This record gives sequence, structure tokens and C-alpha cells, in this order.
Amino acid sequence: MYSIVSTAIIHGIQSVPISVEADVSDGLPVFEMVGFLASEVQEAKERVRTALKNCGFALPPKHITINFTPANIRKSGSGFDLPVAVAVLTAFGYIRQEMVREYFVAGEVGLNGKVQPVNGILPMVAEAKERGMKKCMVPWKNAGEAALVSDMQVFAVKNLADAVNILNGNGEYFDTPYNIEEMQTGRILDFADVSGQVLVKRACETAVSGMHNLLFVGPPGAGKTMIAERIPGILPSLNTKERMELSKIYSVCGLLEHKRGLMQERPFRAPHHTITPQGLAGGGAVPKPGEISLAHKGILFLDELTEFQRETLEILRQPMEEKKICIARLNASYEYPADFMLVAAMNPCKCGYYPDMQRCTCTSAALDRYLRKVSRPLLDRIDICVEVPQVRFRDLYNTGKSEKTEEIRARVVRTQEIQKMRYRGENFCFNSHIPSSRIFEYCKLDKKQEIYMEQMYDKLNLTARTYHKILRVARTLADMDESEQIKMSHLNEALCYRNIDKKFWEGMD
Repeated sequence: MYSIVSTAIIHGIQSVPISVEADVSDGLPVFEMVGFLASEVQEAKERVRTALKNCGFALPPKHITINFTPANIRKSGSGFDLPVAVAVLTAFGYIRQEMVREYFVAGEVGLNGKVQPVNGILPMVAEAKERGMKKCMVPWKNAGEAALVSDMQVFAVKNLADAVNILNGNGEYFDTPYNIEEMQTGRILDFADVSGQVLVKRACETAVSGMHNLLFVGPPGAGKTMIAERIPGILPSLNTKERMELSKIYSVCGLLEHKRGLMQERPFRAPHHTITPQGLAGGGAVPKPGEISLAHKGILFLDELTEFQRETLEILRQPMEEKKICIARLNASYEYPADFMLVAAMNPCKCGYYPDMQRCTCTSAALDRYLRKVSRPLLDRIDICVEVPQVRFRDLYNTGKSEKTEEIRARVVRTQEIQKMRYRGENFCFNSHIPSSRIFEYCKLDKKQEIYMEQMYDKLNLTARTYHKILRVARTLADMDESEQIKMSHLNEALCYRNIDKKFWEGMD
């Protein structure tokens, strides 16, 4: 007897439909599985056979053949256990085939027949819905995640007996016991807690308004980390498309919180400086998104930037430009989204006090070695570089006069709306994303400004990439002032955010 079950595999963060076919015939009692399978999928036949026996499903001694289609895609992961079990039970007549055709099925099965959760249920169920399927059978602990897909009846199973009952029409679909749009709000850190640092806060507002990458340079204890941790509070809310895309990434990694609905907050990822290149970029034997993808549509914060391995930092260069990363493997390549805003912080030297020569103990050679840990190509990809000075004593007692996070956020939202209106119809919506080929269309300068910027270009020894970033920042500053035209004051402020290059990295390759 023949049966077929619909399931899927995760490729990147996308779901690829897979069909599991089962055929039972007379002959030697053999359990065969074919279809370009990874070792963990091959092992499913032993798990499934033992689980069926332990759940009381007696299988006559028949020749069982399981085929996974399409055959040209390598199948990996443990989510095929439940589809294989359902296909076998259907082929032996325990389940009606006409019922099985209506369901998408995924899940891991233990030797005792209990169904275990798997990663990536959200994108798999979403793709099944796009194919016209209306019902899905998933592990109980994945049911809330599957229920995030609208107009899909979710049937949650705890064991193989539940699966058989449901597929024979004796089960009820999963009734979501919580609000799937439940807000995941945590405590928002307030900029009002930061004493002084008015210019640094201005740089933060500018960076978020245009989604520009940001670098803090300052001595220990100046508040670099404290300020960075408050930046998520001024980010606008995610829209519906962004919430779903971000939730799919976290689902693939198994990080989507149970009973918390779609992601509601923009991520703030702060990996330790000991992270490996693979941990940052993604990959592995079974490829998964890395930190740059987990920071998608949010902030990637690299504290103590110079403590990261240089090869790890260099991985950032391509994703910062292309907003995605491709991981190549022998049998396939995987693409993950990586549209993040980089916020980095570092000391100006090893001891932390350069250029205060009364306190700095670093030699010229030590300073040179320290700063070279951040390459010029990476520095060119950072739009705004700002010094964070030590807080003045009188600012410590100047409480109650700092702007609150919600005030800054309101201005950021207004500025971003201006950009979205300007770039409607384009494939980008922020000033930092303006392609180089369109830069002079959206960042127009008058003749006097062009002459001035030519002088600054030569004086500061700018690269073309850095010059374009200055223009993009100036465009953001103009939008913050609700000005259609970029003014000289906007250009000067944007140039100030590159003075740090000349101060610390001048003369380095």
C-alpha cells in the first residue's frame, strides 16, 4: 500500500516543501529510506520503528520503502520523524490516506513515542499555507508558534497515539491559550539616566534616524556601553512584515519564546569579544543564522571592538553593505538576512586614556598596533564616529534636565517617516541605504557646497565610500531639521563625525 505525507526542510530561513512517500509490499522484512539523506534522517527509521512498537502499533513483516522527494535536495534535521511515522501508519492502514493529504506534518519522535519540538516551525507552516494547505500537525510545544500563521488550523500532538486519533478525525485543533500579539515589552532603559554627553546623544539620534552605523571611542567609565544599551529605546516599532521575518529567523534558531507571539521588539545583540567568525556570521554542520542575522532589523553592539579577532570583524564588511550574508557549503549555499545597525565601542588605546598624555602609558608602537586592529575598510563602513569624553563633575548633579527616551524616539519616528515618503517606490527606505549610483540624486549640493566639499575631500584624505557616507549623514541631519535642502551646517556636522579618523587613524593603511 502507498501513502504520501507533506512536510518541509529549512534552507536558510526559507522553507522548502518535501514529500515523504511510503510503500509497503510483500518481501523480505526490510525498512529502507532513500532520497539524499543526512545521517540524522537515516537514523529516523530506527527511532520510528522502535517508537511504533512501544506505542502498540504492530507492523507485519513487510518490505517498507520510504522515499523523500525532491531527491536533489539534501534532507537534514530530526523533523522528519513524525512524517515518516505517519506515512508508515497510513501505508499499513492505521490512518486514512484522504485525511493525511490535508495536513502538513513535522516533528521529532522519541523511542517512547513522544513527539518532541523542532526548530523552524514558523517558516515551514507559513510556506505550507502559501501552498494552500489549511491544517498542520506539529509537536505540542511548537503549537503556539504554528498558531502565529493566520487561517491555519493547528493540531498539537504529544505522542503518536494523538497523531493517529487526530488524523482519523477524532482530535480537536489547537486553541491558542494566549494572545498571539502579546507584547514582549521589557523595561526600556531611559536616556534621561545618562548624565551630560549631549553631543553623544545627538550622534545617537542622528544614527538611528538614518540607520547609520555608529562607533564610540572614549576612555573607560565614560558611559559608552550605558549609552549603547539605551539606543533600542529610540528605535521605531517593527511593522508586521518585519515582525514575521524576524520571528522566522528566531524560529530557525529555536529562540522564539513559547507563548509570546511574534517578535515585537527590535533585537539588541551584544556578543562577547571571544565569539568565533562562525558564531558571528552563521554556519555550522547544520547551518544556522549567526549574531548578525539575529540582529536583523535591530542593533548589533560590539563592545570592546579591538578585543575581537580581526578576522571576525572583517566578516562584517560585506553584510554591512549588502544587508545579507551567504554561507557556502559543499552541497548548497545558504542566504540569511543581515540588515542590522552596527553600534561599536572601543577605548582609544590599550590603557584607555590617549590622547591625554599625562595619563596615557602607551608607546607610539603600542598605540599603532592597537588601532590597527580596526581595519580602514571596516572603518570606512561606519558612518558616524564620535568621541565619548569623561562626564564632567557638574553634569553628575545635573539630574532631571536630560531628555527622556520617548522624546528622542518621537523625533526619530518623524524623521524616518520623511525618508519613507521620499523613497516610496524605491527598494530602500533609509538615507544610509541610498545606493552610490543614486547618491547625487538625493543628496544634492549647490555650487558653493561642492567647492567646499572638494576642499574637505582633499584635506581629510577621504575615500569615495567615506565621502558618500558623509553625504548620507548630511541628508539625515537635513531631514531632522525638516529641510528639503542640505545646508552648510549639515555638511559641517557630518564632517565632524569623521574628524575622529584624522585624530586616531591618520596615516594608517
